[in-house]
Amino acid sequence: IHLILSICRLTLILLVIVICSFFFWILFTYWKDRWLTVGLSLQVFAPYIHLSSIAMMVILSWPLAFYLIHLEGEARIRRYQMTCNERKRNKRCNVLTKLRALQVAVGLPFFLILLCLYLLPLGNFSPCVQEKNKLAPKPDFFGHRGAPMLGPENTIMSFEKAVEHGAYGLESDVHISYDHVPFLMHDSDLRRTTNIKEVLPDASLTHPSLFDWDFLSTLNAGKWFSHAPIKPFFGMKPLSKADRERAGNQKIPKLTELLELAQKEKKFVIFDLNGPAPNHSLRALYVRHVVSIILDSQIEQHLIFWLPSFEREYVKKKAPGFQQVGRLLPVERLTKENITRINADYKNLFYNGMREYRAANISINLYLVNEPWLFSLAWCSRIPSVTTDNIQVLNEMTQPSYFMTPKYYLFVWILMDILSAVFIVAIFYFHWWKESKQEKFLKSTSIHTESLSTSLRTGNSKNQAPSCIPIDPVFRVTEIPWTHAALSPALTKNVRKYPDSSCVSVVPMKKASKSEPVSKTIKTPVPGEGNIRQLVPTLKASESIQAPVQESAREAIFQSSSAVKANGTFSSIDVCYP
Repeated sequence: IHLILSICRLTLILLVIVICSFFFWILFTYWKDRWLTVGLSLQVFAPYIHLSSIAMMVILSWPLAFYLIHLEGEARIRRYQMTCNERKRNKRCNVLTKLRALQVAVGLPFFLILLCLYLLPLGNFSPCVQEKNKLAPKPDFFGHRGAPMLGPENTIMSFEKAVEHGAYGLESDVHISYDHVPFLMHDSDLRRTTNIKEVLPDASLTHPSLFDWDFLSTLNAGKWFSHAPIKPFFGMKPLSKADRERAGNQKIPKLTELLELAQKEKKFVIFDLNGPAPNHSLRALYVRHVVSIILDSQIEQHLIFWLPSFEREYVKKKAPGFQQVGRLLPVERLTKENITRINADYKNLFYNGMREYRAANISINLYLVNEPWLFSLAWCSRIPSVTTDNIQVLNEMTQPSYFMTPKYYLFVWILMDILSAVFIVAIFYFHWWKESKQEKFLKSTSIHTESLSTSLRTGNSKNQAPSCIPIDPVFRVTEIPWTHAALSPALTKNVRKYPDSSCVSVVPMKKASKSEPVSKTIKTPVPGEGNIRQLVPTLKASESIQAPVQESAREAIFQSSSAVKANGTFSSIDVCYP
């Protein structure tokens, strides 16, 4: 049976390890970007997490102090008991060792963590902790497909909303129709952002470049946004009636329409150029065709941020005014291609570092920055521009969120350390005072008990006869209320059960000159033969410090415990004491 149980335990442990390893593999493989985001968030929230952690440690110190002081009190009580009972020294020493080990196991990690929190700012670096005069200007905004929280993405309405909220540039995605018309579309099919399922459901999975512009221009590109049962973005505000009606009538725009808007508003344009399907007639020439379309639109060349890397040398020669934008490539390659701006995912950029790019005087545009804390991190990190879906919120920020100066952080840090240390010491002192008060009470009652027991052992040695000598006169036997005889009379029926007890005969100071009737003093006893001895067990210290000892303060209770002889006199009484 034991072998089977061991095999089952081992199998269960291995199964748990395999399941946990599998889940960790999934988390670190498919949630890698999320872990990188969590790591970046610590750069912003680290000062606040640090201060909050100190406050949390103060709160946790209350139950911890109670537990540690309780263990200390129990160790003292057991040590005191050990000196009174030498026969159990080894056993008690093991108990004391366990109590001390438990104190160290619980208290040491707490104080180590607290010490690390006190010293954490010495090694903490947060970009949002800096002087105000060193804070960089607010980053510029590129509207990601316009303002997709205010209008359908990649529509004229969306781009106009982005311009209204102060966009520095407009970001989009370009496809080429089958009849060579560049238009704005992000996905590789038309299902999500158009009504092609209603118009031509059999062709809903067809690549957009295989449709003519005449057909594409008839599709509705806004109802999916205005009439969606679920909002496309979390936290998106409801549309007004006018915007809802306008969004429901949006169509797929041409690239030239975006260029006209950018030229009119003097906004920069950056876009991803998607290649056409393999059987498209412009499969190998789509870059040159798009460049010619842009040049024909008469837009100022410096307003174009050219992002596609394919045929970059041709673009430089054909349109030297375009601003060349690269990806997150090595600095040597960017310098060789004379690229002074990169468009990078914020997770990869912060993970790889920005020092080399800044040293090479390469400007950085981050995407996709939607959260205020992430925008604050980019702002404090001196990022020139960001691409965002949430332009209406980020544009209203006047300074980075969670921003503080080093002097202010230093003041709050020292203040929190001092206050937390004072509170923790006060909490430990309070529990120590409470425990010591209880311990003093226990010791005082224990000493009082021992003194009474000692006095009963010795009595008046001058007037007492030797132990175990029968005495005939009348005497009332005193039973100490904190002994087992008073608490459990049934335990005192047999002397042979307590071989360690010593018998002391209690002798009165004077003999009674005249016998008094028994009925006046005690209840009528049951006649018996011979001497009857009553046992008073040895007083044992309570093993638990929590046991009440209120009986020790009460007045001694007197009981009659011997039988009388037939002639009306008491027999000798042997009272046993430890």
